Amino acid sequence: MREKAKVMTEEEIRRVLVRISHEILEKDHNAINDLVLIGVKSRGDHLAYRIAKIIERVEGVKVPVGIIDANLYRDDINLHTAKITVSKTDIPFDVAGKWIILVDDVLYTGRTIRASMEAVMDFGRPSIIQLAVLIDRGHRELPIAADYVGKNIPTSTREIIRVDLEEEGNTDLAIIYETD
Repeated sequence: MREKAKVMTEEEIRRVLVRISHEILEKDHNAINDLVLIGVKSRGDHLAYRIAKIIERVEGVKVPVGIIDANLYRDDINLHTAKITVSKTDIPFDVAGKWIILVDDVLYTGRTIRASMEAVMDFGRPSIIQLAVLIDRGHRELPIAADYVGKNIPTSTREIIRVDLEEEGNTDLAIIYETD
């Protein structure tokens, strides 16, 4: 695997998260008290916490944040050759009737988001589920679209996009790699 291009810098990631936060607030400002963010492990959780902090700074409202690991809900789990590791799901609030925004780093086939929605539904029936992603790279296999997109980056199926975040000991950065 070789690095092909840096597609987002630390400053670009910061700006995108501020924009997404404002877009969320503009969507339905009156429903902010029902808003909850659920970050998709891994990296979507860090982005969800950042968006919640921005919303709190702008509106003075503390938005609850949960974390979902949907690995066991994936429909392609048998295709993995590696052992599946499952992280802790932590949704410390009732999702019933809530405005949920799932947050993930990269939207690709849509399978992770489908699995995440199924996992959330096991916790209750929200009034609405929306999706916020840092990067949408196309190649959907399921009819899933993000409501809030940081950046559209068309890729080939031979490429992957890796997002590094400071919460994981890295500098915020998004890089396209080409596989062999």
